[in-house]
Amino acid sequence: QVTLHAGAELDARRVKQYTLTLWASCPGEDEVEERLFVWVMAGQVLRCDAPFASAGGDVVQVLADVAPQTPLYVVLPQPLGGLTVSGICPGLRNQDTPLVLTRQGLVLAPADGFNPSKDTQTFRLEIEVMDRHGHNCSGTVRVEVLPSRRPRVTFLEPQRAVMVPEGIGPLEVVTQVHASGDNVRYAILAPTAPTLFTIDEVTGEIRSTCQLEVAHARLLIRAYNALHPTDHATTMLNITVQGTGLRAPSCVPALSMSQVPETVSPGSTLVTLRCTDPTGANGSLHYALEGPPASRSRFCMEGPRLQVNTTLDYDSEAVAAVGFQFTATIVVTAGGQPPRSTHVPVLVTVTPVNEFTPVCPSGATFTVPETAAFGSTVGRVAGTDRDYPLDSLEYSLEGGPGPTQPFSIDTCTGEIRVVGPLDSQRHKSYRLTVRLTDTRNDLDPAKRRSCLCDVAVHLQAVPDQAPVCTPEVQELRIVARSGGRQPVTRLACQGSPDGAVLAYAIAGGNEDGRFQLEGNTLFYLPSDLAEPCTFVLLVEVWGGPGVPRRSTMVALVVHVTPRSTPVPPSTTTRRTTLQKEPLVVTRMEAAWHPPAWFVAVLTVSGALLLATLGCVARSLLCR
Repeated sequence: QVTLHAGAELDARRVKQYTLTLWASCPGEDEVEERLFVWVMAGQVLRCDAPFASAGGDVVQVLADVAPQTPLYVVLPQPLGGLTVSGICPGLRNQDTPLVLTRQGLVLAPADGFNPSKDTQTFRLEIEVMDRHGHNCSGTVRVEVLPSRRPRVTFLEPQRAVMVPEGIGPLEVVTQVHASGDNVRYAILAPTAPTLFTIDEVTGEIRSTCQLEVAHARLLIRAYNALHPTDHATTMLNITVQGTGLRAPSCVPALSMSQVPETVSPGSTLVTLRCTDPTGANGSLHYALEGPPASRSRFCMEGPRLQVNTTLDYDSEAVAAVGFQFTATIVVTAGGQPPRSTHVPVLVTVTPVNEFTPVCPSGATFTVPETAAFGSTVGRVAGTDRDYPLDSLEYSLEGGPGPTQPFSIDTCTGEIRVVGPLDSQRHKSYRLTVRLTDTRNDLDPAKRRSCLCDVAVHLQAVPDQAPVCTPEVQELRIVARSGGRQPVTRLACQGSPDGAVLAYAIAGGNEDGRFQLEGNTLFYLPSDLAEPCTFVLLVEVWGGPGVPRRSTMVALVVHVTPRSTPVPPSTTTRRTTLQKEPLVVTRMEAAWHPPAWFVAVLTVSGALLLATLGCVARSLLCR
């Protein structure tokens, strides 16, 4: 069981992940090592902000013309789930404030707005916050309402008369009204249900709703501030439709709006007009298509029928550039002098069809070292899809992450990451199956296409490091004793960080078998040595069964003295460190130091030259 220390503090903004290495062993069994990855997630605690919780409270300044129910203040910048925010608890003095406080901690403007006073108004609100465990904090918000400085909405003309000829087609601009102010919007107040005209609420353009005949209309137009509807003005518009004696053809429908899939075949009919000539000569009507080049190239007129001229590819850049909508105008002209014509606006919207299946990338093969940490990026599966929007795909891993598949994939980007331990001795490579599913490629969200991609992940074995021994050269002195073997020294070597057991062997200098090595301890075997002798041993140290084997050589110089031979005063172990010869670098720089007389002559010459130049200049000026 792994527990958190009582005094420990976790901060996800500083450290997001901890890697713990655990060792366990039982008597008679090998030691087992595992790694534990601990992710620290950002948590939230109940804490009120310092200005809000202070004695004076937090201050908010707003204008008096702020829209009703506008959020003015939030009690907690990041509200926690299960909190209760209240301003009506016992002891809170909030009876005389018009401010509105929600349970989510939002302070709103009054439902009917603030009083448009010329003086600054101040409202104070005491608030208490409590979580589901009963912990609470409280504070104060003071809202200062400043006088409004925005301009009022006004019309330059209280009334206006407009004369237009008959025969104007539907949705043609008749006139335009304009009012000064901020965020101005327009609406027709009277008649309440206008039958001949409509107004654009943003631009103030007044358009006809049908083909106009001789008539007279009075429109009461209202202009208002969209953020403050109480700020408004009105004007009266008198529109007179005058007769011309020549009436244009009448068509049904007067406005055509079509929605077609991108797979519609060329030659398909989108709309058929039924037009009549008031003079009775219906056979003399002529139909023509006007509009942008993109519309005229994709549609054509076959008599009164509007037909598709070419394919409407939703996945092309040209269709995307016009917002997948084509606008045009059908002009119906009757013969005679002067010619009479009617304009029928046309709007065609192209809808997407999921036509193509996602395509897997070629050669999706990645290599990752077996020591890769948790969350390391292995590679990215870059699938493609020709449907618009291009390459809009979702990625998923068949089978999901697990012991046999220690990887995960990002749903949006297709990045493969490591989520488990890797061991190249158990698995040289992994074969993953990634599913690619397209999104937002059809009007029907249920019509989706997918494919399976094979991804190979090869593990790169990390070779063991050569052991490090301190020191690498030792000089030792011992006195041979009778009896059993006697220890000479113990080697201090350190292997790879994973704690692998090191192996030791005498590689040279022990031809007569006088020394024996057990683990990292060297022993001298008793013998009939009569005279002092010196032995030079080479000990090879390596770790792990890797191929090729990485090892280190340790040199041991052992002086053995028989027991009957006088022993040198010191029997302590002496370690010899090889001395490096110092390197002397000589650098020469050239420098010139002039003598003192040269400096004096140069100074006097310069002064004389300046005096001569001054005299010459003075004589020239005196002339």
